[in-house]
This record gives sequence, C-alpha cells and structure tokens, in this order.
Amino acid sequence: MRAHAYAKVNLALTVLPPSVDGFHPVRGVFQSVSLHDTVTIEPAGEDAITVSNDEAPADESNLAWRALDTARRAARIIQPFSIDIVKRIPAGAGLGGGSADAAAALGLIGDGFGTEHERSLEIAEGLGSDVPFAFTGGTMLAEGRGERLTALEPLTGFGVAIVVPPFMMSTPDVYRMWDVLDGPTGPVMADRALPPALRGGLPMRNDLYPAAVALDRRIEEWRDELATRWGTEVAMTGSGAALFAYFSTVEEAAEAAAGVDLPTRLAVGARPVANGWVRLDD
Repeated sequence: MRAHAYAKVNLALTVLPPSVDGFHPVRGVFQSVSLHDTVTIEPAGEDAITVSNDEAPADESNLAWRALDTARRAARIIQPFSIDIVKRIPAGAGLGGGSADAAAALGLIGDGFGTEHERSLEIAEGLGSDVPFAFTGGTMLAEGRGERLTALEPLTGFGVAIVVPPFMMSTPDVYRMWDVLDGPTGPVMADRALPPALRGGLPMRNDLYPAAVALDRRIEEWRDELATRWGTEVAMTGSGAALFAYFSTVEEAAEAAAGVDLPTRLAVGARPVANGWVRLDD
C-alpha cells in the first residue's frame, strides 16, 4: 500500500490567547499543496520503519508509525508491518510533513482494515492538531486546535512558490514567544498579492510571524529578500520557517523558486490539491 502525503500551507492563521488547557485556539485557512512525501506500508515479518533522510525519526516516535500502530490496535490486528517514508517535506518548516505522513499511514491502514472514516478521524485527532486536516485535506477553515474543520470552496488556478531557509523553527518555542510578546498580530497581505478567490475575505495574515522573527531575525531577512526578488508580498506558513508567495500558475511559481540562488532546504513550486493524501495504484 502506497500513498502521497501532501504538505499544508497556512494561507491565514489567527491565534488566540491560550485556554485553560494551555493550548492556543486558532482560526485559519489551511490548504493542501502538491509538495508531498511518499508513504509505503507492507505486511512484514517484524515491525520496521525506514525514512529516506534525517527529516523524521526512523523509530517508534515517528508520528506515522504511531498512527499505524494506533490504527492497528484499534482494529485488533497483530500483523507486523514495515513502513517506508520518502521525505520531501522538510521538518521544522510549518508545512505539516509529519502530520501528512501520519494521515497517509492512517488512511492506508484504515483502507486495509475497513476502518470507518469517523473512527479514523477520531484517531487522527488524538495524534496531533494538524493530523485531522492532513487526513481530510483540500481547502478548509480550521478552528480550535485545528481539529474543527469546515470545507471551503476549493481553491484552484494558481501556484505557490515555497522556500524553506536553511534552519528550523520550534513550534512550542514560537508559541511561547507569542505569549511573551502579548499576542501580536501578523502583517496582512494586500489583495493585489492574493489570488482573486482570497480577496476581500478573511484577512490573510499569520499571527505567529512576529514571534518567529523575535526568535530568529533570519525569517524577516529571508522574507524581505524573497519579496525583493519576486516583486510580490511573501508570507510565512505555520510557525515557520517556510515562506511562500502566490503566482498565476504553478509553472511561474516553480520558475520563481528555481531562481533563488541561495542555500535552502527546499525551493519548489506547488499547486493546491483537493486531498490531504492520495492512495496510489499498487
């Protein structure tokens, strides 16, 4: 069983003060994009996990492995499995790569065991805030911890250039800094920098951006550099460090990304996709 696990871009991310449980409620527009990892799961003589690079742990702490094992236990299956992950989505970038891998693993195992969609979604919610979105994917209004999802009109007809600078950001550290800064709001992208479908609606801003900059000034330096090179506004996704901008087509986005002649962890053009993961033909 094999699947593509798609990255997530936070087109908008509004953050609220932490609730009594310590988590920060959010409200934002989440979009799956064509940048993807590939997850393969097969029956095996013993449990095993392999990862193509060091962007994710190759042990039981891997979120995809936890998803597989939780789904297996829920289905009361004792069959050992191997899971292989070809990583293309950088870690510590705000692109949801670990959650995407977990969602794909959960979906593949669910298909194999005939697990009901609602049960799989329950498991997804227990694995992490971004996993429910990654399991569903597409264009969503996400609220709460990110688990309350409302489908929006699917976005199409544009590309995004995604650049990941050569450093990582820690999501917990960024949220703590957001609290220290007393809950700042991020810069709002002007309508002229947005695809027509995003104009005049929810403010396209990321409230975690000021906190990320306070932790690492290189975020702002990279954002300014890309904005100058591309001649358009640039935004940060999630808690960073990935940055992105909108282009009319995925080809234009890919050309813009390819023109970034600086050391990066990733520079790629991507397009919106309608799912968080897709099973491939065996």
